[in-house]
Amino acid sequence: VQLVESGGGLAQPGGSLRLSCAASGFTFSSSAMGWYRQAPGKECELVAAITSAGGRTEYADSVKGRFTITRDNAKNTVYLQMYSLKPEDTAVYHCGESDEEPVRLSDSTVQAMCVGGQGTQVTVSS
Repeated sequence: VQLVESGGGLAQPGGSLRLSCAASGFTFSSSAMGWYRQAPGKECELVAAITSAGGRTEYADSVKGRFTITRDNAKNTVYLQMYSLKPEDTAVYHCGESDEEPVRLSDSTVQAMCVGGQGTQVTVSS
């Protein structure tokens, strides 16, 4: 399994960024996917999830209405469009498999998603 995140960087409050995650080594089109993030001193959290066919999405309350997760199964890529960024969005963002029903993810599974891999740093600051 290989997941390569990109698109992070420095943004001003109120700005936007678009993250991409190129996946390989597994059947992407059959896998629910998610974006996870870990801020300094905080636990890893699932911020957005999308079902395998892309028909349903879920978001953490903290990003609802500001972030949009999409996927392109033909390109084995999942995206996270982030608008109205806030300083509290500063974190390392990782993509990883999710669940068709994200509520079924155990805490240990979520925490593992922020371990390893490169992730992409998002910093929101003026």
